Parts: sequence; C-alpha cells; structure tokens
Amino acid sequence: ANGHLFALIAVPLVTALVTWIYWRLAKKVTEGLTPFRWRYRPFIALLVIAVAFIGARSSLQHRGINPAMVAFSSDPLVNSLVLNSGYSLLYAAQQMKDEDKSSEIYGKMPFDEVLKTIKAARGRADSDYISHDIPTLTYNQASYQGKPKNIVIILEESLGAQFIGSLGGKPLSPHFDQLAQQGWLFENLYATGTRSVRGIEAVTTGFTPTPARAVVKLSGSQNGFFSIAELLKQQGYHTSFIYGGEKHFDNMASFFYGNGFQTIIDQSDYKNPKFVATWGMSDEDLFDKANEKFSEWQNSGQPFFSLVFTSSNHDPFEFPDNKIELYEQPKQTRNNAAKYADFALGYFFEMAKKSDYWQDTIFLVVADHDSRVSGASLVPIQHFHIPALILGEGIQARRDPRLTSQIDLPTTLLSLAGVSGEYPMLGYDLMQEDNPNRALMQFDKAMAYMQGDQVAIL
Repeated sequence: ANGHLFALIAVPLVTALVTWIYWRLAKKVTEGLTPFRWRYRPFIALLVIAVAFIGARSSLQHRGINPAMVAFSSDPLVNSLVLNSGYSLLYAAQQMKDEDKSSEIYGKMPFDEVLKTIKAARGRADSDYISHDIPTLTYNQASYQGKPKNIVIILEESLGAQFIGSLGGKPLSPHFDQLAQQGWLFENLYATGTRSVRGIEAVTTGFTPTPARAVVKLSGSQNGFFSIAELLKQQGYHTSFIYGGEKHFDNMASFFYGNGFQTIIDQSDYKNPKFVATWGMSDEDLFDKANEKFSEWQNSGQPFFSLVFTSSNHDPFEFPDNKIELYEQPKQTRNNAAKYADFALGYFFEMAKKSDYWQDTIFLVVADHDSRVSGASLVPIQHFHIPALILGEGIQARRDPRLTSQIDLPTTLLSLAGVSGEYPMLGYDLMQEDNPNRALMQFDKAMAYMQGDQVAIL
C-alpha cells in the first residue's frame, strides 16, 4: 500500500459502483424477455463455455496466447496489453507454483555464506567485488585493446561432441573440423544443461545452472536481468537475435526484448526461403539471412552483436535433399541432420570470409547441448561434452585442453572483442592463463560439479 493508498481505496469503490450500474442496466434490458426453454439451455451453456475458452486462449493455433507469443517490446507492460488478463493471471500463477516447487529442493544456507562460497570458487580477490547490491559485480579489463570488434555467437542445436570428428566423435563434421584447424578449439568444454534455454542462459548471461528452470523462462528475469546484449547495447552495439523458427518458442522473445536485444528476426522475416521444415527455415536460409544482416550492419559503421540459433538438427530432422552424402538410411536421422548442420556451417563461413565484416568480427560456434541426453548414471557426463570454437581475423589456431564450461564463453568473447566493463558474470576470461578446471551441469533435479576427473553430484 506504500504510495498507493488512494488507488487502494478508490479501485474497490469504483468496481462496486460499476457493478451496481451494470446490474441496474441489465435489469432494464432483460425486462419482458422470455427465458430460453430448458431443452435449449445445455446447448447455449456449451456455446458460452466454448466462446469463453476461445476468448481466454486468444488463438486458434497449436499454442494458446501467452506472454512470450506477443512480446515485441522491451517494456513488459506494453506487451501485456494484448493479453487476456484472466488467462495471464492463471498462467503466471502456474509459473510461480512451478518455481516454488523447484526452490523446495534447496538446502538452507545463510546468504553471506552463499556469497563466500561462490567467490571462493571463482578465486578472485575480495577487493575485486565492487557492489553491495550486486554481490558478484566486478570490473573486467579486456585483453584486446584495439577498436571493439563485432561479436557473433552461432548456437548449434543439439550438436554434441559425439557428432564432431575432431573431438573423437563420428565422422560427420568435415567443415567444422577444417575450421577447427584455423581457430581456437576447446577440447574439454561442457554444457550446463540439456535444453536450449539452458544453453542460451549460459552463453548470453553467464548465469550458472540451477535446479529451477533457466532464467529465459522465469518470470522475475524477463526484464532487468544481466545479458551481454544489454552490456553491449550500452557500449554502442546494435544487438540482435536471428532464428529460423518462431521467436516466442521457449519464451525467447520475451526474455530477449526485455534484456537488451534490439532486433529479433524469426520465420516471418524470410522471403522465398530455400527450404522450410517443421521448426522453420533451414540452416542455409538462416545463414543467408545472417550474412545479409551482418553486411547491412557493417556498412552502417555501428558494431554489432548477434546470437544466431540453428534448428535443422532437431527432431524430426528435416533438411534439403542433395546437400550431403548421407551417413545412413533413411534420410531423416539424427546423424544425417548433424552432418547437414555441419554443411550449413561451412556454407556460412565461406560467405563470411569473403565479406566486409569478417576482419572486424569474433565468431563463436558452440552447441546449446547434446542430442538425446540419457544414461543410467545420475548425470550422464559424457553427454554434456560439446564443441566450442572461436574464429576470426587474428585468432590463432590452437587446441585448448582446459576443463571449461559454457559460462566461461561470454566473458572470453568480451575480452577478445575489446569490451571492458562492469558485469556480474562468474565465468573465467579464458584469454588469461587461469585454468577453471571445473564444469557445472544440471540434469533434471540433479546437479553435477566436475573438477579435474572428479564429479560431485547433488
């Protein structure tokens, strides 16, 4: 009630007055009307229920309208104006219920001890932490001191290390393997989870995994949550998300618009695509669009950051004919789709190396997670091993054997691109000689902390 005493009193009074006026008007309107006969009333009741349901759902598509589907602005209030308020209330209540269930599995620990443990794990001096309100906030000096570079993250759907020949996987990645000889390959990097939103969370916000849902889907992080997009926007970058499917999937649009992404491109923005699958445009169409936009932004003279998210390597594994020599029969299999994803990646870098933006851009190719993560162990560690490769003008070819996590990638990209600043991310700048020697993983309700060749599971 602080600061809103008038509203607190006025709203119930106005509601009661409007209800009374409506009741009186309804009485006048219905005077003399003959009630429906009993045999018609069940049909009328069903009609009213159907209309109310459609009104609440607000859509005839396979998903009902929810906040993610109508997100187009960085202001959550503007986005909510087109929603059915009753349905939105129930949707929010269900989300809060799910979040409360997740929090029940946590043990109790004093907040000061939590911070002490986190800071000790990171290994920085206490004097590095510069904010009481944001306990993990630190100032970070970029290793590169030249003109700030563009940053592009290519997030590869379900492309675990098991599909990458240069990481000991199946021979499905000739293009990636060739690129790995030209860039900085992380041989021992692990995903933080098994869902796309978990990978997005790690590479764009540097947030550590938890047993709760990824922050992309949590109601409290839809606005004002740290992301490298927000940081880069404040430093004069144009920020974007480029996707071949529906931007509202997994609540991405709502989270991105609310946390620093200025432009989102999804399947509605493609004209005359080469191939459209269940999940949207093919990876080739996606990369054509990315190349087009990067060239446009490069010519504007403004540095840019973009997250490009592929989808061809996703069940039901649909991709264009005659692009690859099939690894196996039938065509639509996990292995064949992974091989096509690799083909499309090579297709993009062939264009990128001929472009005007190549010499000014740092590229990260990384999987969001592995495909079909399963196993008899509490956390199937081998299915968290994923490829990560940094490419660009001036990036020296090397194979990095250090044990690292997805949360180390955004800090490293900022350092490579020449972006210094204050941020709360706990990941290591891998440009330094430090060895993180740890990886954090979430699998269902189990959490794993890997250090060296030892794994602790909670």
